[in-house]
Amino acid sequence: MLRVVVESAKISPPLSPPPRPCVSIYFQDVKRRTSEVEGNNPTWNETLIWHLWDCSLPNDSCLQIILRDMGAIKKERFIGLATVLLQPLVQKPSNVLFVKDLTLLNHAMMSTDCTVTLQIALMRNQDIEKIGDGDLLGISAREVALQKLMVPSSTMSKPLSSKPQHFQVRVKVYEARQLMGNNIKPVVKVVIGGYQHKTRIKMGNNAFFNEIFFQNFHEVPAKFFDETILIQVMNSTLMRFNAEIGRFQTDIGFIYRSAGHTLLRKWLGLCQPNEPSNGVRGYLKVTICVLSVGDQAPVDQKLPYGTDDTSTQIFKSTVVPVNLAYLHFFIYCAEDLHLKKQHLVSPVLEVELIGEKLKTNVLTQTENPIWNQILTFRIQLPCLSSYIKFRVLDCPKNRCQDEIGTVSLFLNQISSTGAEIEGMYSGFLPCFGPSFLTLHGGKKAPFRIQEEDINIPNAVKDGLAYRGRIFLELFTNLSPHQDVKKDLSSEVTNIEKHHNRQKYGLCVIFLSCTMMPNFKDLIQFEVSIGHYGNKTDLSYKPLVSTTQYSPVIYDGNIYHYVPWYNTKPVVAVTSYWEDVSSRMNCLNLLHFIRDRLKANLDTLKSIRNPRDPALLPQWKKLLRELVEDCKHPLPCMTHQHRATELDKKRWQLRSLLLQELAQKAKEAKPRNMVATVENWLYRLNAMLPEPQVSLPDVMIWLMSKGQRVAYAQVPAHSILFSPTGVLHSGRFCGKTQTLFLQYPEGEGQKDTLPAHLRVCMWLGNITDSKDLQLLRQGEVVVYAETYENQAKYKDQWGQQGLYHCPNFSDVMGHKALPKEDFKAPHGWHWKGQWTVEPQRRLLLDIHINKSQVLEEVYENQCRDTTGAWVPATIPNTDMNGEPVESRENMKCPQGWHIKENWDVELNHAVDNEGWEYGVGIEPLGLPQVWNSVEKTYYTCRRRRWVRLRCRNHGKLGLEQETLSFLQLHHPSAAKEEGGWEYGTFGSKFHLTPQPQSRFRRRCWHRRLVPNKDKGIAPIFLLEGSLVMDMQEQAKKEENRMLSQGLNKSFMSFWKTAPQDTHPLDLPFIYCVFNKPHYYQLFCYIYQAWNRMSNQIQTFQGPFIRLVFLNHSQCTQTLRGSAAPTWAQTLIFQHLLLYENPQDTETSPPLVVLELWQQDSQGKESLWGRSMWSPVVWLDAQKRILPPLRWHPLVKLLGEEEGEILASCELILETESLKERPPILSVPWKNGVYTLPKSIQPTLKKMAIEILIWGLRNMKQVRSPQLLVECWEESLQTQPIKDFQTNPNFTQSVLFLTVFMPMEEVYAPPLTLKVVDSQDFGQQTVVGQANINSLQPYFCDPWAEDYVPPQLPMLSMNKYQKVLDYLYEKFWFESSKAEDEYEHEVDWWNKLFWATGDAKSLQYKHKDYHTLKVYDCELEAVPAFEGLQDFCQTFKLYQEEPKLDSPVVGEFKGLFRVYPFPEDPEAPKPPRQFTVWREKEDFPQECLVRVYIVRAINLQPQDANGLCDPYVILKLGQTKIGNRHKYQPNTVDPIFGMMFELSCTIPLEKDLEIQLYDFDLFSPDDKIGTTVIDLENRLLSGFGARCGLSKSYCQSGPFRWRDQMHPSFLLERHAKQKGLPPPLFNPEEDSVFYNGKQFRLQSFEPKPPTVRYLGPKKERLALYLLHTQGLVPEHVETRTLYSDSQPGIDQGKVQMWVDIFPKKLGPPGPPVNIKPRKPKRWLFGLEKDMQKTDIHYYSLTGKSDFNWRFIFTMDYLAAEHMCVQSQKDYIWSLDPTVMKFPARLIIQIWDNDIFSADDFLGVLELDLSDMPLPARHANMCSIRMMDTDSKWPYFLQYKHVSLFKKKTVTGWWPCQVLDGGKWRLSGKVKMTLEILSEKEALIKPAGRGHSEPNQYPTLHPPLRPNTSFLFRIPVTTLCHVFWKRYHFKIIAAAIIFIIALLLFNFIYSAPHYLAMNWIKPGLRLSAPLKIYSNVINPPNTRIANPSVLTGQHLNLNPAADHELKFLQGPMNHLQDIFPELPALQD
Repeated sequence: MLRVVVESAKISPPLSPPPRPCVSIYFQDVKRRTSEVEGNNPTWNETLIWHLWDCSLPNDSCLQIILRDMGAIKKERFIGLATVLLQPLVQKPSNVLFVKDLTLLNHAMMSTDCTVTLQIALMRNQDIEKIGDGDLLGISAREVALQKLMVPSSTMSKPLSSKPQHFQVRVKVYEARQLMGNNIKPVVKVVIGGYQHKTRIKMGNNAFFNEIFFQNFHEVPAKFFDETILIQVMNSTLMRFNAEIGRFQTDIGFIYRSAGHTLLRKWLGLCQPNEPSNGVRGYLKVTICVLSVGDQAPVDQKLPYGTDDTSTQIFKSTVVPVNLAYLHFFIYCAEDLHLKKQHLVSPVLEVELIGEKLKTNVLTQTENPIWNQILTFRIQLPCLSSYIKFRVLDCPKNRCQDEIGTVSLFLNQISSTGAEIEGMYSGFLPCFGPSFLTLHGGKKAPFRIQEEDINIPNAVKDGLAYRGRIFLELFTNLSPHQDVKKDLSSEVTNIEKHHNRQKYGLCVIFLSCTMMPNFKDLIQFEVSIGHYGNKTDLSYKPLVSTTQYSPVIYDGNIYHYVPWYNTKPVVAVTSYWEDVSSRMNCLNLLHFIRDRLKANLDTLKSIRNPRDPALLPQWKKLLRELVEDCKHPLPCMTHQHRATELDKKRWQLRSLLLQELAQKAKEAKPRNMVATVENWLYRLNAMLPEPQVSLPDVMIWLMSKGQRVAYAQVPAHSILFSPTGVLHSGRFCGKTQTLFLQYPEGEGQKDTLPAHLRVCMWLGNITDSKDLQLLRQGEVVVYAETYENQAKYKDQWGQQGLYHCPNFSDVMGHKALPKEDFKAPHGWHWKGQWTVEPQRRLLLDIHINKSQVLEEVYENQCRDTTGAWVPATIPNTDMNGEPVESRENMKCPQGWHIKENWDVELNHAVDNEGWEYGVGIEPLGLPQVWNSVEKTYYTCRRRRWVRLRCRNHGKLGLEQETLSFLQLHHPSAAKEEGGWEYGTFGSKFHLTPQPQSRFRRRCWHRRLVPNKDKGIAPIFLLEGSLVMDMQEQAKKEENRMLSQGLNKSFMSFWKTAPQDTHPLDLPFIYCVFNKPHYYQLFCYIYQAWNRMSNQIQTFQGPFIRLVFLNHSQCTQTLRGSAAPTWAQTLIFQHLLLYENPQDTETSPPLVVLELWQQDSQGKESLWGRSMWSPVVWLDAQKRILPPLRWHPLVKLLGEEEGEILASCELILETESLKERPPILSVPWKNGVYTLPKSIQPTLKKMAIEILIWGLRNMKQVRSPQLLVECWEESLQTQPIKDFQTNPNFTQSVLFLTVFMPMEEVYAPPLTLKVVDSQDFGQQTVVGQANINSLQPYFCDPWAEDYVPPQLPMLSMNKYQKVLDYLYEKFWFESSKAEDEYEHEVDWWNKLFWATGDAKSLQYKHKDYHTLKVYDCELEAVPAFEGLQDFCQTFKLYQEEPKLDSPVVGEFKGLFRVYPFPEDPEAPKPPRQFTVWREKEDFPQECLVRVYIVRAINLQPQDANGLCDPYVILKLGQTKIGNRHKYQPNTVDPIFGMMFELSCTIPLEKDLEIQLYDFDLFSPDDKIGTTVIDLENRLLSGFGARCGLSKSYCQSGPFRWRDQMHPSFLLERHAKQKGLPPPLFNPEEDSVFYNGKQFRLQSFEPKPPTVRYLGPKKERLALYLLHTQGLVPEHVETRTLYSDSQPGIDQGKVQMWVDIFPKKLGPPGPPVNIKPRKPKRWLFGLEKDMQKTDIHYYSLTGKSDFNWRFIFTMDYLAAEHMCVQSQKDYIWSLDPTVMKFPARLIIQIWDNDIFSADDFLGVLELDLSDMPLPARHANMCSIRMMDTDSKWPYFLQYKHVSLFKKKTVTGWWPCQVLDGGKWRLSGKVKMTLEILSEKEALIKPAGRGHSEPNQYPTLHPPLRPNTSFLFRIPVTTLCHVFWKRYHFKIIAAAIIFIIALLLFNFIYSAPHYLAMNWIKPGLRLSAPLKIYSNVINPPNTRIANPSVLTGQHLNLNPAADHELKFLQGPMNHLQDIFPELPALQD
């Protein structure tokens, strides 16, 4: 990574007005730029980053630097440029290149006076992330976060479910650092999804909490991920309103999408959202984890507190979100806001981001509000949220009641982290628009899993109905003071909003609608885009957006379909939108690349056989097409004048991604093909979403009874036409596609889809629709339609008896126009006259495709006046009481025959004659309840007559009869006279009159044809109603009313009437196909299987139903199987399709294969569907049989849970096909068509060897035996007679040969059944297991290196027993005396060495005594193969398993599958399993030692967020553990317990470790359980029964604990691996093993100095054992689970198990793992607060105390933590043990008598890592406490541990928070001494000055007497002022003196200058007068001698001075004028 720090620049000469310069730097054509800063000497200190990834810096690399003034016009922006060569960094990459005052050049390449200062460095990844002093540039990586970590990069996570799931959120709070505030007592409040938790209150600015909080949820994932996590740090000493120090907030979805679903030990920057200028207010270290079912919480092995991660340098790494950004939302306006009919809304827009909400103003009564507001959010980067949510609310009278619509903006779509590209790309900050966002509301879509989408679709959250659009813009800046320059005036808004609205046309042809449920009413489809086409919105022009009503008829199987046949309905919708063609072109090209890549990937995935010859060609085809597609240039967005900033950024990002994918495709190798392409596809999918699609989706609604029933949603871009080419058009533009309709959420029948709809759609600018031809065949016709209605009145047909029915109506009976009132629309004219054309589609018999029908008639009777039963008024009715024909008059229709004549139905609650009775209730006269017993008060009775009518098997098939009735392909059929239809609205109409017919109607059609060509498709001119000119009619009515004097208000009311009263008579558009095409469909179905590994699923009575359009067939039903194999061909002949064959070949109808199950009662249930396109052959000569491929079986919610192996082909019937029908190539066997031989899997004889070991955990069985079934072969074992004493089989191997497919992927499943013999020889299946895939067990039987599994040796010979006895006797007895003293290390040291604790005890021999700590179960370590290397464990279920059925037992065994020669004379391959005659070592008595070390993060069970755990062990019938030995009030208990049990394996093999929570009164709660299979550990060849120690010690703290010494273990291991025994050579200290010679010297170059090591032979054997991959000495971490939350981690327990078979002799000594006891030290605790006395009246700020503080504490040196045990409350049952770091807090206060004491400063010292004090006060500075020092290491202050140094003395600084910054507030001199408990007893001392005052003796401080100061207030004042302001007083005095001298100089200078320059001595009169007065001549009299004398006396000194002063000038005058008298004394 190349990092450039732009420090500053200098612009000379200065520019005026002040410029806004910014620096742009180009490196390898990639541009980075700084922000704009105002001034001629700008300072940025910004970092620009170019990611080099793994590339080195080229030798000729350089940087081009350009300085611009962004405030000037474009032509005058350039200031200067320069080039910096990077060759010094190439030579020395670790150096930093300082470029100071780099001179810039002008346009003429001449030097200017402008300069720029930079720092350049090369950074590696480890340099970025490292913690310490490596940041040589002195900057943080916050700039890296701005450009690299904007939002979390998406990770490939498992798909979500639509059902509620169990989730768990954990938040662990470790500690806080640098919290702002004085004398604070912080508490952390954690709010998880609305549930609040609090920590304990702590003290100080660096508080340590170490508390964990759990919160469980049972929610739908999509809803759960929207919940937020809020972490607040509060000051508990303040009031709530201002107590918040800072907060951190994120949503749960962000955490779940992070790596491992966890933020592990991350420092969070705390901010105050309401005060953005405050910056970061402190830091908090937390771990946040979100777990779902099956997730494992990360195991954090580090200690909760340590100096290795306490440096605040961590906050400057890339993982720390402490960088602030400001999101500015420019909310301009909205349009088309609709909520209800005829209701104007009062909208307000609410923007929500991570729980924070901002709102715009409320605008009343408007659908198109204009806000013009700016909303600003302050966020941290990376932004810890996934999306921004916008909600528009209806707020009448400022009360927000209803939600109009919502929309979400995903942050990963409007910003980039830079991680999407593996190159020099650093991403960009969030930006958007200006653009529209589409609002949705109303009914919501059901949850569907869509693998292509990175995020959940908006429709999942926002609803389906279009509710309008909002127009906004978003941009992000990093400085709160950066000006937001944007003109938000309404004029600019209108220009931006309405720029270039264009008219779009949408055309949809409906080809077929199949697989529907039974809709009894007529249905129609409505197409809309936005509000256009929505029939309920009357504010838009009516459009032809609905199809004609159609019936739904039966397809002959289980589904229904719409009988459109050759007449396909068409809709045309016009709308007005912005021109977004450039954006859509880019999007569609990306979709084209993605679709082709995905199609190729699906083909690749369907090829399962790695030896399939089609595999490599398909791989090459995929790569070739990907390279070709990526070379298509994306439409450039950088020069588009309408392109937004986001368009340009995403264009650059997408272009770089395509370049990278093309390069990767060129370099790809045929390895891990599927995973590689899936990664490419995932990255491509992440680039697809386009947030600025302002076109709403196209909605197709299925409507019945005027209600919207089901919908399909089509993205507008996928059908958008582009004139620039096919690649830029939508993938379905003008093409046929299949849409799967869905019910809205909570509606419709469960587990059904409403319909499969095939449509052809086109959307585009109507100017591009001139030559619109969607299909190659078909004529578009337009009809106007109206129905003429008549009623029978007095036996005459006419309009008199219609009553409320209109004379002319539509098909549903709603009022319509008469024929003469229709008017041709603009651009169209009539062709021909009105004709009668019966809509025969609406007249189809509902039983048209049924083979038999049960007809019924109810015979009704009532009582007469005499009480006798007589026929009722309406003697014959249906079930609902509607009149029907009598039985005698009901004739059998043509083509049917009566199978069973009329008979009374007696199979329900009736009497013996079939009557049921009741009391008639008006007005219908039908009883509400029928009874089978006659009562006297009953007035009505009825009975049901039924008969069965069956269809004749004539020449015409079912579909041909339908076509015949519709008069299709039969042009000679005669039309009915008059075309009348008879019936009533709401019931069936018939072409023939019935005797009871009272109503008839006929359909009038008139065709419309377009006028001359106008440059657009004519169907887009069909806008508005066909009513006569409504405007002229309205004007006439208005004039008429004005003439009658009606007021305006009435007129305005009348104007709205036509919208409601006049019908919207619109034409209907059809696409008529006159030429049918017939096809044959062949579907080859082999087998299906369930791929969900967590469920044992046996399909009960499985069969496949194949559905193709309105045709369907079923395979044969098989018996229950885990992988049913049909090997059957389903054939459809003479299938009718009307589209052109080329269209069918391009977009064929989908084949739907449904897997159904049939239970024993015959009930059918759907399991899953598979849908794909068949291979289409238009020329049968080129036909090739399609190979079988795997296709996913999908549940209705989109969850893929199975696969089916099948293929399908559709063949066009031609003349050549009739000569050689394809059906002849399909074999017929046993009544079904089987698979053709060419695609059938080739069968080969295979051998299946089964190692059968035994059955386990089978309850209530007597003598079970195992039955093995594979295909049609089966084999069973001999029964286990003594199952209760030995559950192993007497046999060891079963051998089975079967003919099975050669390809491993086609291998059939293997079924294991356990059959138990009951009384009287009855055998029942008590358990079953299915091995779905035998592929993992295929092997090469001739492999030379294969070693069959060997039985472990669990006994010893006598010779070995004698040696071991002597060995144990002398070894252990000799070592007892040595072990009696306390060792300097123990087992806990080994644990801390293994977890990597840097502060753990340093021990020079620790490498000899290490162990391995696994953060998972031992079975989960990949190297140990699940400890099932000898045999595997298969769970047995019930014979007919259900979901989550319980396990009924286990089978232990193993399989091998390999080819077996069919020739009996051929050599047979060797057997893979050894046949053992007897299993003498089993059952085996064992001694089991279970070491429970500790538990981690247990689920709290008590109200205080803690639990009281204890351990219970269950092994067979043994249960040990003591509930009274619980660990009180903790979720991280340290047990340090060893349990010893005896058991018999395998009878007692499952060791169950249970953790319970102790409760005093209520039953104890189970925290969780884990189970260990001890038999697997005993049988495993990895030596899991006892882990290998690192060294072989005969005594000491780490003594060898196994039963056997290493040499014997090595000999056993060699035998188990089939190797010769090792040969030891004691003379050379070597061993010969496995053909190699090993010497001890190669493992021990130098003789070890470790004590207690064993002999050399054993050490050498142990070294060899460690190279064999055996289980080492270890601690495993097992996850606890609970039945209350299945699959959710309830905590971890760290433990290990040692198993010692008793036949191997006595075990070694147990390991002592008792918890360490804390050492008692003499120092402080937080709760033990002490104070000094008060130093009164300190005038100088100095105070003397000579005071002793004494604290006691318990300290764990290994963990560097203090331990305190105290009760939380008086009533608490047990004390809570808390651990916290040893910190000393010294606070200095100013004591006040009346007011609160003033806080002067604080000093916090971590006693294990504190700064060394200064020797003198003047050397003490606040820099001593700086943890993030930027000084070089040798200049940093040294840190020491008081626990090592024992005593320190010196000065430390105190600091206080002042104005948001810390400053030095004083200095403290202290002596800190720490004493152990023994030392404190030897040297006792008292607190303060109390006795014993010794060690040392503290004398009272010598404080000055300040009482006299109150008597001399002036002195006191001087002391106070001098103490506080002495620097200022001295400075003021110096300034005063200097000012006085300066004033005197300025005052005197003019006088002296004047005397010197003007020479005043030439003017003699004044001096003579002066001196004549002073010096009298002898003849002058003195007027006042007394006065003169006095003056003379007083002024004598001055006179002398003056005389001396004047003497010089006078002498000078005498030189000039000698006649002057001389001066006299």
